[in-house]
Amino acid sequence: MLLTIIILFIAVVAAFWISAIAGGGASLIILPLLSTQLPVSLVPFTLTLGTFTSSVSRIFVFKKNIYWPLFFWFVPFSLPAVFMGVYCLRFINPVYLQFFIALFMLLNVFKLFGKKKGKTIEKKQSVLSIAFTGFFAGFVSGFTGAVGLLFNRFYLRLGLTKEQIVATRAANEIFIHLIKLALYMAMGLYSGKSFVLGLVIAAASIVSALTLKYILPFVSDKAFQRTGHTAMVVSGAFLMSASMSEIVKSNNVEFIAEAKNNKSEWGIAWNNKHFVMEHSGTAVEFEHSVSYDDLPAALQHEYNKFMQVYSDIKLERVYKIGGKVHYEFYTYKEGKRSKYKFNTL
Repeated sequence: MLLTIIILFIAVVAAFWISAIAGGGASLIILPLLSTQLPVSLVPFTLTLGTFTSSVSRIFVFKKNIYWPLFFWFVPFSLPAVFMGVYCLRFINPVYLQFFIALFMLLNVFKLFGKKKGKTIEKKQSVLSIAFTGFFAGFVSGFTGAVGLLFNRFYLRLGLTKEQIVATRAANEIFIHLIKLALYMAMGLYSGKSFVLGLVIAAASIVSALTLKYILPFVSDKAFQRTGHTAMVVSGAFLMSASMSEIVKSNNVEFIAEAKNNKSEWGIAWNNKHFVMEHSGTAVEFEHSVSYDDLPAALQHEYNKFMQVYSDIKLERVYKIGGKVHYEFYTYKEGKRSKYKFNTL
């Protein structure tokens, strides 16, 4: 545990330094590391405890740089959305949203390798756009515990200075973090270990914030923006790997690749479902699992009769190129499996 704390502390200090140069988003950099130490449902609490402290520290250091017009339109719409995001944690695994966030972040690779423009064009955001962004930021933050880098492009397009982005983002997010902490604790979405790791992140964020004012002046605006896009791509890659690993684990995902007796199969299986492509000679078939409700009425009748004899039945619908669709029943009794084929009319 001590080694984990030391590694996490060093990684968090570095992450908050990078996030300052990138315009924010340390939470999405740290998230993949925390995912290896805690259950997915407890990660948001740990992240929030640390990022709340970071926001307080950054406001203290950069309070003169807060862009208040953005704050007054962003915050009122983000706070109600936080409740929605935290509430969804009770019913939906956040790993799926993390997967799509990672995909969105990886799209910034085009910003890195696209054609360079001589000057960044400042685009004025409408009040409606700011309100919508605030609402979406609140929901994603409540649901995953992390939000920073996801909205980097929004802040970069406003034409704010480096210091203004760091300060205004911290001001926008501090109330979100405070509400999340209260909700996570009320719902029991924390543990002793998650609290300890959260305190480690909090301590590291303070160290990082106190040293930021000496680092940020040496970073050019061009480097600031480029680092922001780079951080999104790198963090997106790690988050994609972590979320994919969790999805595979939680859904018992298996990849099928078999070849024997002039017959090959490729496919994927998850929980009690699967999709397989079978190749034998010149024949190609596509098989996928179905439920009782997917069967035609006549085959439902057959299924009912089979269930009186066998302990379990797995169902498949088979598509054969150049042939008719048919169904296959795989029956199980006393450890023995049998296969039955039924053609459709």
